[in-house]
Amino acid sequence: MSTMRTMQIEPHTLTPEATYRLLSGLVVPRPIAWISTLSPAGVVNLAPFSCFTFVSNKPPMLGVNVGRKAGRRKDTGAHIHSRGEYVVHIGDSSQLHAIHESSEEHPEDVSEADLLGLATVPSETVAVPRLRDAPVAMECRLSQVIPFGETGAEFIVGEVTRFHLRDGLMQDGKVETLALDPVCRIGGPNYATLGRIVTLRRMQQTAKSVV
Repeated sequence: MSTMRTMQIEPHTLTPEATYRLLSGLVVPRPIAWISTLSPAGVVNLAPFSCFTFVSNKPPMLGVNVGRKAGRRKDTGAHIHSRGEYVVHIGDSSQLHAIHESSEEHPEDVSEADLLGLATVPSETVAVPRLRDAPVAMECRLSQVIPFGETGAEFIVGEVTRFHLRDGLMQDGKVETLALDPVCRIGGPNYATLGRIVTLRRMQQTAKSVV
């Protein structure tokens, strides 16, 4: 039987940039947190982050990794630290170009939402506005920040204080994923939409006896 050939890479030989390119190509697909924040001057900042997941269901909490640029916190991270509030959106395929273009660096006094013609509306539990036309918006308050590694990256955890879902996304208490039509990030400037969905039978849950 033939043995699969493998390529071996020593992590310590990679620069942070090369490691990012490697990991972002391997850990795929990644959901995108499209985050709005508010600058000290009241400017709405908008940026996508794909190191994103949920970390708790009671209370509902989301976690997102926010790196630094040239050693300084990105606007999103700085605003979350200063205000303790932000909104995480889930965009759909019709908003893919806007999601991508909102990743471009701009001065803090430039609103990506305004630049891209994205309407905002007031949130209900936080001061940060949310995108009017995003299918999902989750108002968040900062819970904790956990630093990782040598480049200043921070894993930011926030509690969801209000969910906003487009009409028709929920059926019998569950999100209709096809109706949501989410986009995800893969390696490089590449994105993907939902492909074939495979439904498997639910595994029976049995309680383990305690001896």
